[in-house]
Formats: sequence, structure tokens, C-alpha cells
Amino acid sequence: MLKIGDIEMKNQVVLAPMAGVCNPAFRLIAKEFGTGLVCAEMVSDKAIIHGNKRTREMLFVDEREKPLSLQIFGGDRKSLVEAAKVVDQETNADIIDINMGCPVPKVTKCDAGARWLLDPNKIYEMVSAVVESVSKPVTVKMRIGWDSEHIYAVENARAVERAGGQAVSVHGRTREQLYTGHANWDIIKEVKEAVSIPVIGNGDVASPEDARRMLDLTNCDGVMIGRGALGNPWMLYRTIEYLQTGELLPDPSPEEKIRIAILHMDRLVALKGEAVAVREMRKHLAWYLKGFKGSARIKDVIMEETKRDDMVRILDQFVSQLHMVDTDEPSTSATSPAAVAQ
Repeated sequence: MLKIGDIEMKNQVVLAPMAGVCNPAFRLIAKEFGTGLVCAEMVSDKAIIHGNKRTREMLFVDEREKPLSLQIFGGDRKSLVEAAKVVDQETNADIIDINMGCPVPKVTKCDAGARWLLDPNKIYEMVSAVVESVSKPVTVKMRIGWDSEHIYAVENARAVERAGGQAVSVHGRTREQLYTGHANWDIIKEVKEAVSIPVIGNGDVASPEDARRMLDLTNCDGVMIGRGALGNPWMLYRTIEYLQTGELLPDPSPEEKIRIAILHMDRLVALKGEAVAVREMRKHLAWYLKGFKGSARIKDVIMEETKRDDMVRILDQFVSQLHMVDTDEPSTSATSPAAVAQ
């Protein structure tokens, strides 16, 4: 099993810290679907220090989500350390993760995120300063390099280890690639062979079979799933089952997908209020509906909705119409974790 510091996960599957996605509403669903470790979306060090209300809300951790990793980013050592202290002392997160993979210009221009990939010395300096200031395990999420000419994944991972980092997650793309092209799992393997701390592989894991192949090829300690779980937490559950038993469970039925989508929305409403939650839920519903016959039309309708009850009515009608067209649907018994609220 995956173990980071003294935090032991029940399996090797990790939910990636996706911005605008990994709030408590979705993280809790991922946890109920069995995910070993869930990661919160990244939070700015300066926003944490300044005590911004919205930022402090982003630091909230539901006890049911644990173990959980809370990710911070920043380019200034002093502010990063101060932010880490807040996470360490004022939240119930289990792990403090430092982002050095975000490719967004507004982050890299602040000498944060993927910008660190060019300088192993800075990585050592920053990570060691944080490790010395907190009691919780510190980990790093990184990409393999800045671009194809500057791939220092092994050197960077070694710097994390020397600095006292307890694990490193490696996305097999460069900053230049963003989310295009293919993830290079061979470099993840090189990182695993170069360090003794746990290595979590990330990138191009779109199916349970992909997760198995990544683990077999790289020998990494865990597999991190990001985009593959968008609107599809069953991907997490099915991957866990496949890795543990070799059984490939069926995809969920439309009814099951919509049931969980509504649960997701209701948790967002409780978290953020109806107006914000319904607006934010539109993108999630587009993901939940992906692949269904006629989903393009229903997505257009959903993008105009502002009320929770109206959204539910539209979704229920859509599923009913699907059922009338095709009643030969897969069983959901194998894809509905009992822990998920009814």
C-alpha cells in the first residue's frame, strides 16, 4: 500500500488536485468511491497569509475525506513557509503538498508552480525550508520538465528527497506540453529508480487498465487520476477494484450517473449556496453526461439554468427519455459503492 510519512492509504489510487474541481463536494464523493488519498485544489501562499475568506474556506477539510493532501503554491520562501505553517497548525489536512507543476503563466510568472522545474537548487531550498517549519509530511507534485530541452525530473526529485520531502508525484508531461501529446512514463520510471521516497505516477490514466500498465511499467507506488475522474468518479472505484482483484467492473447506468451528479450538486449547494453551486455545476454536468445519446442538446439547456430544482427536473426527464429509447442498460450493482449517500 501507499504510505507517506506515517500516513497509510488503503490503496494506491490518488485523486489529483484539480483547480476548480477538487473542493469538498467532489472530494467526498471520490473518498466514498474508495479513493486512497484525495488532494485539494491548490491555494496561493499569499492568499492564505492575507486571510482571504474564500481562501480560508478552501482550506476546509471534512473528516470523512481523510487522509487528505492540501496543496499550496508560491515563489517566495518566506510566504510559502508562513502559508505552510497555517496549513500545518490550523487545518486537519494530513499532508502538505507543494505545487511545482502548474503551467499557467500567472503562476509561473510569480516564480511558482512549474517555474521551479528549471532549478533543482531552488527546489531544495524551498522544500527544506517548509519541511523544517511544519510537523506534517511534505510532498511535491511536479512535471517532468519545463520543455523538451530542460527535463530535470531525476535531479528535481532527488532535491525533494534531500530536502526531506516524503513523496513526489510526477506528471509525465513538460510545462510546454500543457495537457497535449503523451505523458512520458519512462521518465516516471527513472524517477522511481532514482529516489527511495514514494513516487506517484500521473498522466494519461484514462482507464483501470492504464493504471495497471503505469504501475507495471514504472514500479511507482501510487497512481494519480485527474481528468479521467471528471464527471466519472466510477473511474476511481473501478480502478481500485481492478488493481486489487483484476476484475473490470461495468460502467454505471445513466440513472446512476445522474443520481451521483445530483448528490454532487446538492453538496455544492450546501457548500456555496444555490446560485454559485448551480453555475459551477454546469461544467461538471457536461462531464457527467459525456457519451450519452442526445447529451449535446441537453448540455445547451443546462448551461442556461440557475435553479437546483429546475436542473434536477431536466436531468430526470433526460434519463427517462434515454430509458425509453434503450432499456438494455448495464447493471449498477457492481458500480455503486454502498458508502455513497442515497
